[in-house]
Amino acid sequence: MKNQSAPNIRSALSTIQSIPRDNDEPVFSQPWQAQAFAMAVSLNEQGVFTWSEWAQMFSSEIGEDGDPQSYYLNWMNALETLLNDKGIVFDRERIERTDAWDKASRATPHGEPIILGRENRK
Repeated sequence: MKNQSAPNIRSALSTIQSIPRDNDEPVFSQPWQAQAFAMAVSLNEQGVFTWSEWAQMFSSEIGEDGDPQSYYLNWMNALETLLNDKGIVFDRERIERTDAWDKASRATPHGEPIILGRENRK
């Protein structure tokens, strides 16, 4: 279900003043940051949460920190909290998935794709 009142990306960016930018476009130093940003935009477009809900959650996550080095960590923490609070992805499930990916990545030889459950195969 698409949120008919979802803002376009420029409008969304204007509601989040502190986002790192260059020429008014978001700046990401690592691919996961762009993916976290895109997830929040996509979930808003799907009507999972409003931008005002997002801004409130993100603001509370940042608090008075405002450290540019932790900006996207705060972004991801806010997204995880919001999804847990809305019953989309609960913390327990997220932690289990993170653990499964970590174990699978450790069991994967360099250069091969990560396959969940690989660590359990002989």
